[in-house]
Amino acid sequence: MNRRNLIYAILALVLVTSPAYLNAYWVDVLNSVGLYALLALSLNVILGDAGMYNMGHAAFYAVGAYCGAILNTQFDVPILWALPASAVAAGLFAVLIARPVIHLRGDYLLIVTVGIGEIIRIALINDVFGITGGPNGIFGIDRPEIFGFRIRRPHEFFWLIWGFVAITLFLFHRLHHSRFGRALNYLREDAVAAEGSGINTGRYRLAAFVVGAAWAGMAGNLFAAKMSIISPESFSFWESVVVFMIVILGGAGNMAGVLLGTFLIIGLPEMFRGFASGRMLVFGLVMMVMMVVRTQGILPPGPRKFKFLGLKGEGGKAS
Repeated sequence: MNRRNLIYAILALVLVTSPAYLNAYWVDVLNSVGLYALLALSLNVILGDAGMYNMGHAAFYAVGAYCGAILNTQFDVPILWALPASAVAAGLFAVLIARPVIHLRGDYLLIVTVGIGEIIRIALINDVFGITGGPNGIFGIDRPEIFGFRIRRPHEFFWLIWGFVAITLFLFHRLHHSRFGRALNYLREDAVAAEGSGINTGRYRLAAFVVGAAWAGMAGNLFAAKMSIISPESFSFWESVVVFMIVILGGAGNMAGVLLGTFLIIGLPEMFRGFASGRMLVFGLVMMVMMVVRTQGILPPGPRKFKFLGLKGEGGKAS
């Protein structure tokens, strides 16, 4: 085991054993960190891997949360069973809104996504379809159950949320090293060269958007299950800003950096809650300094390494 993997293993061990020595408040903070980690990892596929600026990610989060909440409260579908439906709803919504604008680049796409996020929030407030509860949101969402065991306490939600984070890390790691992930990286570095090499940039951009949106939808479902009440204000523009900030600060394209960014931006301010508003002043100052001295983030992705399978000549020696 190399040094980096050893550090990851130690940090994972500290996290896994934390419910044994932390009280309910701090375990609940870790649960919030886990939910934001899921959101940030899903945005990382769009922003970090494919290089598309998306400042409306909370819209997909909201679609997944409301889909799960409506199925649970109006059709008695267990909230965890609604996970696939939340993913599909958020993914279809991504296809619907991203297809016409996917060709936009940089700040143009960013501005469009800001508008999409606000349209969703305002539509939810005005109860457009008569099923979202308006500004009051949806109450009485059932607690999740697994094999008849109802999850209620923060210590129990810890295993549900962080288990899902572990699955996400495994699947996204596989995705990152797949043909699809390599195409996204190529697209991020030079879209013109990627198109010239035969990569269908429009299709890959849309696919990255759909994957990120679907995962954000499932994170929204878990959020609804944890809170048992959701309202439009839970999915404000600020939520999109925070998730965007996590990915940029941690290191876009590197999942370890995204996790580190989540702990710093969501967990660290809680540690200094006693300093009231002063903590946000220091927090903002640190953010500014970081963006000046380390624009690539705290843990930027390293160069890709490929195994060279050389042609073997006579005697089994590489030629």
